[in-house]
Amino acid sequence: MNGKAGPRAAGEGSTRTRLDRGRGALGPALELVHTGRAPTRAVLTAELGVTRATAGAVAAELEALGLIRVDARPGAAAGSQGRPSHRLEVADDGPVALAAQVHADGFRAALVGLGGRIVATAPGCETVDADPAKVLGSVVDAGAELLRETGRRCVGAGLAVPSAVAEPEGLALNPLHLAWPAGAPVREIFAERVRAAGIEGPAFAANDVNLAALAEHRHGAGRGARDLLCVATGHRGVGGALVLDGRLHTGSSGLALEVGHLTVNPEGRPCHCGSRGCLDVEADPLAFLTAAGRAPGPEVSLLQQSNELIRDESSDPAVRTAIEAMIDRLGLGLAGLVNILNPDRIILGGLHRALLDADPDRLRAVVADRSLWGRSGGVPILACTLDHNSLVGAAELAWQPVLDDPLKALPV
Repeated sequence: MNGKAGPRAAGEGSTRTRLDRGRGALGPALELVHTGRAPTRAVLTAELGVTRATAGAVAAELEALGLIRVDARPGAAAGSQGRPSHRLEVADDGPVALAAQVHADGFRAALVGLGGRIVATAPGCETVDADPAKVLGSVVDAGAELLRETGRRCVGAGLAVPSAVAEPEGLALNPLHLAWPAGAPVREIFAERVRAAGIEGPAFAANDVNLAALAEHRHGAGRGARDLLCVATGHRGVGGALVLDGRLHTGSSGLALEVGHLTVNPEGRPCHCGSRGCLDVEADPLAFLTAAGRAPGPEVSLLQQSNELIRDESSDPAVRTAIEAMIDRLGLGLAGLVNILNPDRIILGGLHRALLDADPDRLRAVVADRSLWGRSGGVPILACTLDHNSLVGAAELAWQPVLDDPLKALPV
């Protein structure tokens, strides 16, 4: 060898320079495509505040990593003016995250790609063992089978559980509607099962409503909100979450926004926490069925029974009365949260979504009447829009390292 560099392809040096300058923009660029905020290269250029050439190099690198697709033939959107721009989309055949969810009526595993797209799901079981290791082993096995069937690369795994998860240990402090022991090390158990199954990438665990809020903020009804409050019922109980400037507010140790233990009926039912009349036992599916005079059946989940009853409420005055009582209790709890948090949007999931759909005017009136900020103009109250939002949120945990630094998380 004579030590001389070989001939350089036209533009090769300048393209590499642009990419080097834009390397720090890879993560922000990927997040913009992931959340749908940069549908074209022109929008990506503007959002990143870089030149068109640098944005093009960044998009090309993300495409080379198999994360996005750049439309080879630019086209102008209907009614737009100026130069056509290349469209950007997440890669349909790209990597996935393994998402797992455990709740009182079973568990489910799924593979979730960028953009919050569920690629595949495994049927969930209907019973949850009292040993978290057995349950988490089963749900990871189901996810591993999905990975084998699809042949997808996995970036990591995320778990949603119906409990506050204490940081940094990852302990499920109060799995009240499961028979698990308080303080079960769910993150450690989940990570061990993920490694044992040969699944690559880091493993995470968090509260299911927190994860639902994160998913809705990035891909659903919460998009564009700055301070987003989410309140939802799962199959039992009531949970809440707050997203501030795109990040979950979890408090000093992961235990913030335990809204289920707001008192909304001082003379109400005893709560698992030792208090009485908490939102957790006054506005969840079991409370609704009881108020409507219905005995819960074993055929389907309490949430499904409640939602079906609400849809058919017109034929039964007792059901209508129960709906109104649930709305008034939920509205009282939301009003207190509005007074404390001053969110710019509220989204409701589970039974609360069905209650909103049943009588949106009544719920909004209760919140406005009982909250200082509500009377000053009102806070938008919307229904969650994503199916399986806790699963999508669990996947967001696994995708976050890739969004932070794609090259580090996905070494070639």
